[in-house]
Amino acid sequence: MSEIERESPAAATDDKARQAHQHSGGRKNDRREVFGWMMYDWANSAFSTTVAGVMLGQYVTRLAQVALGDNGTLVSFGALGSVTAKSFFPFCISISVFLQVFLLPILGAIADYSNLKKRLLALFCYLGVAATCLMFAVTGKLYVAGGVLFIVANLSFGAALVFYNAFLPEITSEDERDKVSSRGFALGYAGGGLLLALNLLLVQAAPTLGISTGMAVRLSLLSAGVWWGSFSLITFARLKPRAAERSLPAGQTYLTIGFTQLGSTFRELARLRQTLRYLVGYLFFNDGIQTVISMAGVFLAQELFVSRGLEASESFLIGIFLMVQFLAVGGALLFERIANAVGTKRAIMLSLVIWAGIVIYGYGFLQTTGQAWAMAAMIAIVLGGSQALSRSLFSRMIPAGREASFFGLYEISERGTSWLGPLVFGAVVGATNSYRQAILSLIVFFVVGLIILSLTDTDKAIHEAGNALPEEVGQQS
Repeated sequence: MSEIERESPAAATDDKARQAHQHSGGRKNDRREVFGWMMYDWANSAFSTTVAGVMLGQYVTRLAQVALGDNGTLVSFGALGSVTAKSFFPFCISISVFLQVFLLPILGAIADYSNLKKRLLALFCYLGVAATCLMFAVTGKLYVAGGVLFIVANLSFGAALVFYNAFLPEITSEDERDKVSSRGFALGYAGGGLLLALNLLLVQAAPTLGISTGMAVRLSLLSAGVWWGSFSLITFARLKPRAAERSLPAGQTYLTIGFTQLGSTFRELARLRQTLRYLVGYLFFNDGIQTVISMAGVFLAQELFVSRGLEASESFLIGIFLMVQFLAVGGALLFERIANAVGTKRAIMLSLVIWAGIVIYGYGFLQTTGQAWAMAAMIAIVLGGSQALSRSLFSRMIPAGREASFFGLYEISERGTSWLGPLVFGAVVGATNSYRQAILSLIVFFVVGLIILSLTDTDKAIHEAGNALPEEVGQQS
């Protein structure tokens, strides 16, 4: 009897779940199914880049400013503050993140107790697609509708990711997971970057084509929805549904089980201490990564242009963004090779050391646009690798039958704390009036994350979850 079985009264249930997992339909490492799964990264990245990353925020904010004034008030909450034209879109982001933090673990629990994982993935995928396509109709005073559609689309995007990621340990063996996760991310960066490049060309060529810039933006938003929905058809054609891996308890429904099992998921996570430690470390270093990405444009614009009395070059910033998007494809594939050579944990730790070096470079050495291109290239190389390997490593630490529940927690670890880094960045800018000091302050997230990861016994976490290490799978085959 293993150590984890002696410690946990739920071991027998977990063993049954693992046995059900092995006979739940669909063999692992099926090339057609794996490719179909990876194509969802290609499909949904259109929303990340074109809609959430570049187009919608500026467009909706401009509509709100025309309707309300430069920073006119939409809603006042008295002493709690107001929602203004400039804060409207960030307010919508905050609402969507709050809803994700609340709903994603519940949805994950429902998926683990049913055979609905593929259907739920499709439901939230096409709910997001519909909301994205409807953004084409947002004009004039309909900016509030645009915000509501974004909330629905972003919530659906996050919910679909829970079910999508939960398929990774079901369709791949442990020794194939880094490769599949990395190639999925690579396809995502390529697909999202390609559509964004085409849409930026459309916006720039709008006068030549005889359409307004606003119409070009609306067509771009529509194209993201069509792209997301169309390429997802490949995923749903090839991805096989899995049978329920846990039996629904007597007296429970799919709706109630999502709430009642939320506490069970947290108790299970508390029992898997190394997995919990990894998740805490991921919370820190991923927040640092997301903040560097979200604040890089502002940092470069302020330090290379505004602080020198120059107008920020929009073409330069867009070029940097696109370069990162495409170069991250190679970064994801490179770090897959590094993980294969030195191990996944060490590869992630290497990426965090490079991330720390990037913020130090931005603070002390960045002076020219040429250096900015070089720094952005390094960001691109570690971006894809750190994200893809973090996902694949976590997938090995999940007990069979709890994939969606645990990936629900993984998603809220990524999204629920995404305000911490920007909060620190903004506070340092306010206190020092220096964007360089602010970018340097983010090093704490990488250092803390690196320390926690170094103290995490990931091999033990994998074994505690009842799974095998990649090299153990290779020995068995």
